[in-house]
Amino acid sequence: MLVQRRQALATLGASLLAGPRHLTAQPAWPSRPITFLVPFAAGGASDVVARAIGNRLSQTIGQPVVVDNKPTANGQVAARQLARSAPDGYTLMVGSIGVFALNAVLYRDPGYDPVREFSPVTLAVTTPNVLVVNPNLVPATDVPGVVAWMKANAGKVFHATSGIGSSPHLTMELFLQRTGTEATHVPSRGGAAALTDQLAGNTQISFQGVGTVIEPVRDGRLRAIFVTSAEREPLLPDVPTARECGMPDFEVSSWQAVMAPAKVPDPILSRLHAKITAALRDPGVEQRLRDTGYRVVANTPEAYGAFQRAEIERWRGVVTAARISLD
Repeated sequence: MLVQRRQALATLGASLLAGPRHLTAQPAWPSRPITFLVPFAAGGASDVVARAIGNRLSQTIGQPVVVDNKPTANGQVAARQLARSAPDGYTLMVGSIGVFALNAVLYRDPGYDPVREFSPVTLAVTTPNVLVVNPNLVPATDVPGVVAWMKANAGKVFHATSGIGSSPHLTMELFLQRTGTEATHVPSRGGAAALTDQLAGNTQISFQGVGTVIEPVRDGRLRAIFVTSAEREPLLPDVPTARECGMPDFEVSSWQAVMAPAKVPDPILSRLHAKITAALRDPGVEQRLRDTGYRVVANTPEAYGAFQRAEIERWRGVVTAARISLD
């Protein structure tokens, strides 16, 4: 009996000694570089936000943050890679409303589920769209004037967007549904190309991101009718909101968020959230993003998850009514 007791105590002692060695063998996050998948080309909105976060984040965690651009298939390739990545906090994605909400309603099967297969980290930034017209082609200066002009020119109105299913495209579809007007969609390969078409007179009207149209609005080449934010845009302070123009429920934003693969352990997800939101709230980062038309949100994973789900359902209705599909 005494021998058995001594053996049991020895075994217990060995296990207690082994326990701490086992725990210390697991490196604390982060112990190696972090990758930000970006589903669009360098220089685009997702890329700008990813690099702004990544540069500051690498300073605070003491590890490199690598931005990996994968501009293929409307973000689906990068999203599928994120869904397949290990849930260890070392692979994240900085992506747009398109990747995290719109693809789910534009495709029957985009190859990933943006709700079930990803873990929300934070809604990083938002930016409103702006309804702009070419003043050489459209005499209107306010919403009633634009609606009247569109109805008087039915069949001859063309609107430019950065692509089928993009935020500017769906914002225009929402506007057409709310006002009972029609316009022919002219998709381009990005916001810059859409802007060039409109300035050249190939299209007369469009919704564009604030950052895309600041200069042509300021120098008079485009006329801004309203912004889709709840409050006036500081970069275009003289442009009214949709609410001021009699459209109180026309609040629309284009946004960028940070997500991780599903099932990231809570302690790692909590630390990711704390470090990434701190990077976004850094005064230098926040000002740099503000200067390009973005408003930093940096909310909780729960708040962003609820926002994402609401956005998917909102745009599902618009897409269904407009019969838009990318399949």
